[in-house]
Parts: sequence; C-alpha cells; structure tokens
Amino acid sequence: MNASTRLGAGLGLKAEHYADALACTAQGLWFEVHPENYMVGGPRLAWLERIAERHPLSLHGVSLSLAADAPPDEAHLQRLRTLVERVQPTLVSEHLAWSTWRGQYLPDLLPFPRSHTALARIAENIQRTQEALGRRIAIENPSHYLRLDGHDWNEIEFLTELAKRTGCGLLLDVNNVHVSAHNLGFDAMRYLDRFPAEAILEIHLAGHSHDEGGELLIDSHDAPIAETVWGLYEHLIQRIGPRPTLIERDDHIPAFGELLAERGLAQAILNLAEIAP
Repeated sequence: MNASTRLGAGLGLKAEHYADALACTAQGLWFEVHPENYMVGGPRLAWLERIAERHPLSLHGVSLSLAADAPPDEAHLQRLRTLVERVQPTLVSEHLAWSTWRGQYLPDLLPFPRSHTALARIAENIQRTQEALGRRIAIENPSHYLRLDGHDWNEIEFLTELAKRTGCGLLLDVNNVHVSAHNLGFDAMRYLDRFPAEAILEIHLAGHSHDEGGELLIDSHDAPIAETVWGLYEHLIQRIGPRPTLIERDDHIPAFGELLAERGLAQAILNLAEIAP
C-alpha cells in the first residue's frame, strides 16, 4: 500500500492555526502547505518542521508553471528539493497550469489548449520535476471559466496520458470539477465517473463563490464546502475507495475548530468507505 493511502482527511495549514494544529490529535489528520511560503527559512520554516514532527505533511506547489513553454526554473526546483528533504512530505503536487512568461510571474494559474504539443511539453516538464525532486508528484485538474479553442484532447484523456507517460499521480479537486461543470456546461458526475481511479493520490475539497453577475462560479476557497460538492465527493469515494482528502480554505478563514469539524465530515465519508463490503 502506498504511504499516502494511510492518510485520512487533512487541512490546509495556516499560520494563525499553528498552536491548534500542533496540539491536535485527530486520527488520520495531516496538513498541506504551499512550499513557496517556506523556501527561505525563518520562523515559518521552524514551525513547519515542528508540525512535521507530529503530523504528515503535503506540499502543494503553485509556481512551477508546468504548462509554460519553458522548463521549470532550476533554482526553484533546487529550493523545493531542499524543502522536501528537510520536512519529508508524504505527498507533493502541482497544478496543470502556467503562471510564468519570459521570466515574469503572473498572479494566477492560467489555462492552455490541450494540444499534442502541450502534452509533450508538459510531460517533459513533469519528468524534469520528478527527476529533480527524486520522487513522484501529483498533478491537479484545473478550474475553468471560459471555453478555449485548440484542444486535441479532452481533459481526462490528457491527464490520463500525462500519468501514463511520466508515472506521475493525479490530484482530483472535486470543487474544480463542480465549478468547471457549471461554467462550461458539462456533467460533473460523469466527469468523476470517468476519472482514472488508479492514478488518484489525493483529493481536494473547497468552497466557491459567484462572480458579480451571479453567472460564473469562482474557485475562491473562501467559504464552506457546498452541499453539491459533498454529494459529488461521497459518490466518488463510493466508487474509488478512500483517498487522502484535503479541506482547502484560503480566505475568510474561520477558527481551527470550524475547519476541523468540516474535516470531520470528510473523515466520516472515508471511514464508511473503509468498512463498506
């Protein structure tokens, strides 16, 4: 059994919750952070190391820009490897997106046409990353807001082929599926039913919001998880079995106890799947 399958439901770790996280003894609990916040040393890295002594960790990157038309920055990869070696995370993941252009970092995770050329380029960038880190990573399905032209592959086939070519795993964000299904007009349940179960190393759950016109859903991570997303998640776990599941909250952050209660809902679904015949 892969070590990641022994994890239960986890929480995104925020600095204001450090003391609560350190003291928490919930079974199966783990924490995820963006590694970019811990690559330069200082107090944050020191308290992350203390958390790592008590709980499993996951590193969820936001700046490798794997879908860019250039390889990942070597200096960034080296800093990431140093952090990986220091805190020994159980999981490492990144987004299927790009965020850099000619040395400039852009403040978003941007989409791209899923062309044959993009597939080859991203597969090479994933290989470079895995070789640099000395470990397998997981790639997350994106959120979509507008239709793009130029696709040669549908999203699930694209992700499946990436996993096949590189040996990477996949991170399935259920809220991203719900948001994209609403915005682009496809069936979220059917998407989940077609997603390759054997490649899923981690699942994300989060809240979302509406744009000012009320038409688009925004993957904002600033609200409790919607009932529709809970329903999709429960259906998914019934199909694929328990997988490490993260509750993401990046804005309007509530008290630790409120997040822990939401995490408990995910853990209950995982527990039921463990005992199901």
